[in-house]
Amino acid sequence: MGVYGIDLGTTNSAIARIDADGRPEIMVGMTGDTTIPSVVLFASANDHLVGEGARREARLDPEHVCALVKRRMGDTEWRFAAHGERWSAPAVSALILKSLASDAEFGGGERVKRVVITVPAYFGDEERRATLQAGNYAGFDVAGVLSEPIAAALSYGFGRLDGNMDVGKQGARETVLVYDLGGGTFDATVIELADRRISVLAVEGDHQLGGADWDERIALYLSQQFCAANPDAEDPLDDSAGSQMLVLAAERAKRELTDADRTEVVVAHDGARAVISLTRDEVEAMTASLMRRTIDLSRDCLAAAGKRGVSSVDRLLLVGGSSRMPMVESELRKELGLAGELRDPDLSVARGAALYGEKLEMERLVIADLVTRGRLRDGANIQDAPQQDLDNAIGRVAASFGQPVGLVRRMLEIQVDTVVSRGFGVLALDYQYGLAATWLVTRNQTLPVRVRRSFGTVRPDQDEIALTIVEQQGQAASLRPEDTKVLIEGRIRGIPPGYPEGSEVRVTFEMGFDGVLHVTAHHIDADIPLVLSTQTGATLSQSDVERELDQVQRSRRRSS
Repeated sequence: MGVYGIDLGTTNSAIARIDADGRPEIMVGMTGDTTIPSVVLFASANDHLVGEGARREARLDPEHVCALVKRRMGDTEWRFAAHGERWSAPAVSALILKSLASDAEFGGGERVKRVVITVPAYFGDEERRATLQAGNYAGFDVAGVLSEPIAAALSYGFGRLDGNMDVGKQGARETVLVYDLGGGTFDATVIELADRRISVLAVEGDHQLGGADWDERIALYLSQQFCAANPDAEDPLDDSAGSQMLVLAAERAKRELTDADRTEVVVAHDGARAVISLTRDEVEAMTASLMRRTIDLSRDCLAAAGKRGVSSVDRLLLVGGSSRMPMVESELRKELGLAGELRDPDLSVARGAALYGEKLEMERLVIADLVTRGRLRDGANIQDAPQQDLDNAIGRVAASFGQPVGLVRRMLEIQVDTVVSRGFGVLALDYQYGLAATWLVTRNQTLPVRVRRSFGTVRPDQDEIALTIVEQQGQAASLRPEDTKVLIEGRIRGIPPGYPEGSEVRVTFEMGFDGVLHVTAHHIDADIPLVLSTQTGATLSQSDVERELDQVQRSRRRSS
């Protein structure tokens, strides 16, 4: 059974798998659409609707329609209240994931069990953990969490498995800027592609910036024009249903202006009506500051890559549905001197996730074959296997997949290297600054990371040590605690007396390719460890997890 790739988007989501020819295909559901809106209507306490039907219902029942939930991932305080129930961002996202799985199975796929879910490159530890939690709530075995730019690079063909890509040839090398403007998030990522290796060199982004912000600017303009034409009518933005109607109208107008220079929008509210003319130039003027923000972040990303030796970029890949706006390509060409390549921006991430999932599945099966036959120690890397044994295992797995041996071999040869999207550190007393952040992991540091730092106790006979792990906020790694985000807190308790001031406390940070942080602290002399591997703010209490899991399982999917 294969691994499905899921693009869990802010405004739209998609699911893909690898077909019989070894190529990624998008699964379509009952509506025949390749994507579904990431919108959930809570029709009752145990009844929900996902997708276009929920999106249309937003005008009629806005209080029970949840959209843009991806922007809330990692926010442990946020809940969507509907019909006496409260839903966290992972729980709402699980309903979207379950709907995608149902569509895939309807479209002729196998039952969805193992998945790779994509996340923005700029997502931090809490957001990634929340995404994993959503997958678990949906009943999936999450094989991996993959950064969207890497998925996009795979889907565009880099390191691809058909043997036709130049990057797959010995010595070939390209540096690519991936500009990913989705519905609710933005990422800029510099990736190097060489000898079947995809290496992320630098990331920048803002997961509160996306096409939805363009829609809001347009909706505000439509509201102003409507009120000017109908001074006695209520402002549509002052009413929930009217506001939803304007946002939907704004999104339609934005899409129409992708191909046309001018469009007309009909706004009807409070017994009044207005026909508002809107031009592409007007939209570009009112959203210029949003576009400028993406360019500034792209420049920062290029500057960070420059510190790692990147002097120029060979290609610009445009990803995300909002990258279709003509202003994106034209402004990037003018500001950065790069011509963007826009190919299937809504689906490239899901396809890349499916390719990565297939790679993970093949690796898993090859390793299992070697271990079962006693040719590889359990827990060892596939590279540790003797070449002849590895060749034999690849042949057996290829036969079971019904794929050419060369395809499986090339899949296994692809390597993905990525970087940390945020800095991580601890709060510690500094004799010059007082309580300050000490950064053990810095942004754009290559994964995997394993770093160790020693600290000292602050007084003799100290019987307890408080440990606070923080994440970088903003572009600069500040020393001030108020400029950081607390991720993990814990205490080493029960330290016996007799140890002097300055006794060593060793802190270790470990982070794998999934970008999830694991922390241990150890009072060396007393030999007392503290493990904080799973205690982040994104992790709910066990009782909350059980309640939300039951909530997701009880909620029935309603037909649209």
